[in-house]
Amino acid sequence: MSRTYSFLAWIGLALCSTIVNGQLSSTFYSSSCPNLLSTVKSAVKQAVANEKRMGASLLRLHFHDCFGCDGSILLDDSSTLTGEKTALPNANSVRGFDVIDTIKTNVETVCSGVVSCADILAIATRDSVVELGGPTWTCRREEETRQLQALAVQIAIFLLPHQTSAQ
Repeated sequence: MSRTYSFLAWIGLALCSTIVNGQLSSTFYSSSCPNLLSTVKSAVKQAVANEKRMGASLLRLHFHDCFGCDGSILLDDSSTLTGEKTALPNANSVRGFDVIDTIKTNVETVCSGVVSCADILAIATRDSVVELGGPTWTCRREEETRQLQALAVQIAIFLLPHQTSAQ
């Protein structure tokens, strides 16, 4: 019975991956937040001008977030939860949070409530690499990816208790 549930969980994850591939878009914010890219680029340019190392720091920040590429490394502490920013593996290790917070504030000024932190982090990372003379790439909106990953996790959470009780 446990193999059946594991198989179903993998099928669900594979299905989610297939659905996601057709929904990502590099022009998603073109109409809902037309000044997004210039707003992010301007802030990144300033941050890298202030400290060249910040370009690499933003790349590293994105790398550490990209376990799920969901912006979770940007989470602050709450009264009931230790956020990723101050979690033990990230403490005194990852930097650039202040730059992303500044960019998020600037983006919220030009289009409030439209752009996710994960998307801002992806765009800022690309712009920081370019600012330091590295290559460029196309950033695609990842909201559908995050939603489907969350769905896959919920499916797995649902199936795992059934798997252990069936053994």
